[in-house]
Amino acid sequence: MATKTVVAKKVTAPIAHVLADQVRLDEIMKRLNRAQGQLGGIVKMLETGRNCDEVIAQIAAVGKAIDTAAFTLISSSLKECIQEGRSDAEAVSAQLQRLFLILA
Repeated sequence: MATKTVVAKKVTAPIAHVLADQVRLDEIMKRLNRAQGQLGGIVKMLETGRNCDEVIAQIAAVGKAIDTAAFTLISSSLKECIQEGRSDAEAVSAQLQRLFLILA
């Protein structure tokens, strides 16, 4: 009868950073709230039969606003991470770079 050897996997906590800069958070939230309102406007434009040029221009504006919010969140988090002198700053930096590449 054979016995199975069980090897325990090392479980590491996910690398995370929560932005603490309230001014930046407020800017990001303001931008996202504006984009949310614009998105509702786009739905109404489609419902009322507005032309494609106008709709696409608004969709592009919403996309840019969301992208800017995301890039601001990443860059602000990276700045905080470096300034805090975290012991896992390198790992957090790598994670933020991966997030940046997702957006690129």
